[in-house]
Amino acid sequence: MKIEQPGCDCCGSAYAGLYDACMRARTVDVAGKQGGNGAAAMAIARRSFLAGSMLAGGLLASAPALAREAETRVFRGGTILTVDRSFSEAEAIAIRGNRIIAVGSEARVMAAAGSAATVIDLGGKTMLPGFIDPHTHVLAGALVDNVMENVGMTRFSTAAAVLDHLAERAKAAAPGEWVMARNFDPALQTGPDALTFAELDAVSRDVPVFVMNASGHLAYANRKAFAAANIPDDIANPPGAEFVRDAEGRLNGVMKNNVAFLQVGQAAPAMARAEPVSALIALLDKWGSFGLTTVSELALGTLTQSPQDAELLMAAGRSGRLKARIRAYPFYTIPTEAWDKAKVRPGDGDALVRIAGFKLVADGSNQGFTGFQREPYLDSDSRGAPYVTTEELTATAIDRARAGWPLALHANGDAAIDMVLDACEAVRDAGIDLATVRPRIEHCSMLHDGQIARMKALGVSASFLIGHVHFWGVWMRDRVFGPERVNLLGRLHSTQQAGVGYTLHSDFTVTDPDPLHMIQMAVTRNTWKEPEFVLNPDERVGVESAIRAITYEAAWQLFSEHEIGSLEEGKLADMVILDQDPRKVPAAEIRSIRVLATWMDGEMVYQA
Repeated sequence: MKIEQPGCDCCGSAYAGLYDACMRARTVDVAGKQGGNGAAAMAIARRSFLAGSMLAGGLLASAPALAREAETRVFRGGTILTVDRSFSEAEAIAIRGNRIIAVGSEARVMAAAGSAATVIDLGGKTMLPGFIDPHTHVLAGALVDNVMENVGMTRFSTAAAVLDHLAERAKAAAPGEWVMARNFDPALQTGPDALTFAELDAVSRDVPVFVMNASGHLAYANRKAFAAANIPDDIANPPGAEFVRDAEGRLNGVMKNNVAFLQVGQAAPAMARAEPVSALIALLDKWGSFGLTTVSELALGTLTQSPQDAELLMAAGRSGRLKARIRAYPFYTIPTEAWDKAKVRPGDGDALVRIAGFKLVADGSNQGFTGFQREPYLDSDSRGAPYVTTEELTATAIDRARAGWPLALHANGDAAIDMVLDACEAVRDAGIDLATVRPRIEHCSMLHDGQIARMKALGVSASFLIGHVHFWGVWMRDRVFGPERVNLLGRLHSTQQAGVGYTLHSDFTVTDPDPLHMIQMAVTRNTWKEPEFVLNPDERVGVESAIRAITYEAAWQLFSEHEIGSLEEGKLADMVILDQDPRKVPAAEIRSIRVLATWMDGEMVYQA
């Protein structure tokens, strides 16, 4: 069986063109909204869309909340894990407005808070710093999440279950609406290698059905969707993309690469209604239930294919409606000159939305056989391939570091990690202090002892997509690397033992941004397909280590440890309250702990 999975959302700009596809599907009446020019029903360009959609949604027009006297609150009566340097516990914590003013003994905190403070009894529950996911894709991901239902492996274990669900959705669809879904993964969901006309026409012949693969590089649709999008039988393949055909040369409903599948998907009415800023606000509204108070955008620029992505994020921040902070990294596929011309700089923004660093990519994904390896994949003569040459990666890394940019460098395969470490050495040899760059390797999947030693010597940290171990561990063992090489995957404990900092991330939309589940995956390393199989148990870490990875260490990687990541005096009041202490439940039950409340910037943004 051959399963086509050429990459992942973050390594291949999978959503590139999604914005333009939405824009081709719509027009906007901007009369009186842009300089009083009275233009009506004009075809929308990027800049007019940015202004028009924000105003239409009332976002830029939203007045900031009226200034009010900062309230002082004291939390006591539970377990308060500060995640400070010594992972100390406190009896109480006081916040005034959006800042922590005291942490420690109840007597000391009450004295600092004053007699007028409101006292909140934790009732024996557990408080931690707000969770931080240092590698997500919130901008394009929010748009996809807004118009496509998740039918991935966390909901359905088989393709048959997915198809049954889509059929129910089709029966309930309003006239003219489509059924749109995302995250189908034939590598993990038992069934056919792809969803062709045969499968999706059986779902419905009357309602258009469109399903995106979890990789973001493939999609599937039924004949009704092809007809609604006016796709002719003799359509030519776009450069670098394909409308797949069967043995008789007929279209079969499978589409490779976004420049093909967006020609179908853009015809959906939901795409025409999509508003990126509103979608982002709605997404972060939902994520409060995970305890997340800071998230990230690790491919800034891929939605609009321009630096105007930064404008979208800043507009969302100005709306006063964001329920989590965002740290963003411009993406390397947008020329560095474009970012410089737009005057997008590291540190732009504020404590709510900020430009944090620059993102470079060395290779693709291991599960998609596009990660760059030292040795060939299992039963193959292919080692994958780098996305850029070592010289190109090095030149860009030096250029961005010299201009003051911190660096996040994507590398899945061990040969790609070699490339990244060579580039970091070159940055150092160019006379640039790597401590100011804080280079981090994204995913850092296939890792050797010698590479860990190099990371320690250079001051390079790791950010692990721990879902590679849990969700794809069996696939990696049986189809990608074999039972020995797979033990190089996600080496958290070895990294920790070497004194190399690490974090955990979801790479949303690749996996769900559920920090408690990420903690459990790091602590147990059990696999989704075979729950009793533990992938390299020696690489399990303790609960406190995993908690630190999604709080303080994540804040450090995002250049935000001075303001978030631990419960310490002077920091921003971002907290999560859990019904149990993750250290005191069986490891296999950590993900079942309930998030009772999430506080961001001194205000409760979620309550169970």
